[in-house]
Amino acid sequence: MTNPDAPYHAHIYYDPAERPAAAALRDDFGRDPAILFVGAMTDRAVGPHPIAQYEVHFLARSQDAVAALIAATGLRALVHPLTDDDLADHTTLAHWIGDPVELDVTVLDPPGGNQGIARFGGADF
Repeated sequence: MTNPDAPYHAHIYYDPAERPAAAALRDDFGRDPAILFVGAMTDRAVGPHPIAQYEVHFLARSQDAVAALIAATGLRALVHPLTDDDLADHTTLAHWIGDPVELDVTVLDPPGGNQGIARFGGADF
């Protein structure tokens, strides 16, 4: 992915003890003009994500800055592009910050059929 305008997002994972740090980071992202969207904190499993998480959307040009902010908190995150291959986005095209979380990849769309968040219920955008 060499296009600086390519869409990306990160899933920020947290457990109950990490929730305050995750909320503070979410607030920071909400004030960052490079962030296109900040999702709601989801305190339960949703889609392929087995633990609490929220997501932030940004362009490829902001990937390093976003990753640095996440890493500084000590939280875990999955950072990936948004392509037409949902499975690859969450596996081979993704990178982890911190310890990986085992995703339920059986619920992801096949290549070419990426339906995105709408399939997992309500969305904020």
